[in-house]
Amino acid sequence: MRAFIFPGQGSQAVGMGAALADASRAARDVFDEVDEALGQNLFRLMRDGPDEELKLTENAQPAIMANSIAVLRTMGVRLPEVASFVAGHSLGEYSALCAAGSFDLATTAKLLKLRGQAMQQAVPVGEGAMAALLGADLTLAQKIAEAAAQGQVCTVANDNDPSQVVISGSKAAIDRAIEMAKEMGAKRAVPLPVSAPFHCPLMQPAAEAMRDALSYVVVVAPAVPVFANVTAEPETDPDTIRKQLVDQVTGMVRWRESVANIFDAGVHEFVEIGGKVLGSMVKRITPDATVTSLVTIEDIELASKEIA
Repeated sequence: MRAFIFPGQGSQAVGMGAALADASRAARDVFDEVDEALGQNLFRLMRDGPDEELKLTENAQPAIMANSIAVLRTMGVRLPEVASFVAGHSLGEYSALCAAGSFDLATTAKLLKLRGQAMQQAVPVGEGAMAALLGADLTLAQKIAEAAAQGQVCTVANDNDPSQVVISGSKAAIDRAIEMAKEMGAKRAVPLPVSAPFHCPLMQPAAEAMRDALSYVVVVAPAVPVFANVTAEPETDPDTIRKQLVDQVTGMVRWRESVANIFDAGVHEFVEIGGKVLGSMVKRITPDATVTSLVTIEDIELASKEIA
């Protein structure tokens, strides 16, 4: 059995999708459709930069999704013929839902543009922060976050794998967590270059914005079950998916559990669509799994004989 997985924010880079668009009409069509849906030349920003503008949450989120779907459509495969499940890391859950047919491409792009804007506006710049705790599991990360909170927000945002957990919250609390992390048993703590504290209670205004936006959107039952970030369980019910996407804005991304549960469901082959960031996490979670990352036309051509 096989699962397709989709990367989240941080996997963007200037030049993304450019070579693929040169090689694939299907990829060019994806980028054109996203540009039209958003009323902006996002693909030119992806191709040429500047990097600082591409990194903006409202641009990075639809750009990463567009790149993933461009790779998928270049492959020319259909779900559920080639994959039994899909999952995505944070915004990648929207890519997964688009791949599985729950949202059309234009709707997905618009939702992610709004999600990025709402997340950025939820907390004034400089008041929130995130940090990666390396050499720390979920239990240790939760202890560090609780100790550092001291009346402020400091929670686990991403349980990525057994050795990497990301915390999020008020900047002062995250600074305290970074200072005490090594003393409490983490290998090290690294502040993340993000513009907002994602996946923590400070994002509640963004969650409300997404609740409103999603209430107007038709959610179609996906062609294959989608493992949800907030439950680490497979889901196909449209109303439940809508609610989970709202909860996801403030909730923890349970990626480690999701991958373990996908593996336990009988999937031993994971294919990362449009990035090379999740594969290493998958291998640390399930060392016996096979992982393939598809980004370039060469990656796609090499894998297409086995996946088709």
